[in-house]
Amino acid sequence: MKKNRRWALGAFLIVFAMPTVSHAMHIMEGFLPKGWCVFWAALTLPFVVLGFRSIKKIIEEKPKLKVLLAMVGAFAFVLSALKIPSVTGSCSHPTGVGLGAILFGPTAMAVVGLIVLLFQAILLAHGGLTTLGANAFSMAVVGPLVAYGVYKLAKKAKAPKGVQVFLAASLGNLMTYVVTSFQLAIAFPAEVGGFTASLVKFMGIFALTQVPLAISEGILTVIVYNAIKAYGNQELKDLNALRGEA
Repeated sequence: MKKNRRWALGAFLIVFAMPTVSHAMHIMEGFLPKGWCVFWAALTLPFVVLGFRSIKKIIEEKPKLKVLLAMVGAFAFVLSALKIPSVTGSCSHPTGVGLGAILFGPTAMAVVGLIVLLFQAILLAHGGLTTLGANAFSMAVVGPLVAYGVYKLAKKAKAPKGVQVFLAASLGNLMTYVVTSFQLAIAFPAEVGGFTASLVKFMGIFALTQVPLAISEGILTVIVYNAIKAYGNQELKDLNALRGEA
């Protein structure tokens, strides 16, 4: 795991060395009405509570997994900080949450994703504090849930491991932006066509950048998963044992 620690440190240094601009964000600070900010935060809270319990159980039973959990957080931090401006008030970027969902489960990633988004909002002006609940619901709740569900379905279908990981990471990424589009559309319905027209517009614009990003994230996640398997196979066995899997 020493090589993984060096990779995580290097990734953080790269991110902090990158220039940031105030318009390149998830859903930016102050962009959503207050009511929707409160609504999405309240919807996210139960998943965060479950996530803390899940992480506590993992750490208590297998303390050595803390390093791998930190790496998963670093991976999500780095990928989701690489942004491409897209819809006004938002952007397209990888999420990096699929890997953590595969390894630690979706509820644990609710906590990891929330921490990632909080640090990005404070340190990189990427996202915002008032919109933290909305961003966390799309990236830290729905994204990991979809990634984990797809991974389990692909595993049940006996797909090759690389295909399982690729589909989980890619579709988890895409669903994050479906939810983000929904959040923007419901908060800002079009004057003509209302919510539906607004949703189609947001999803159409996001698709131009998000589809290739999702494919790229899927490929990168497979590479990183294989590296973890090569250098931290015991940690993977410990995680499988905790989940009662072979």
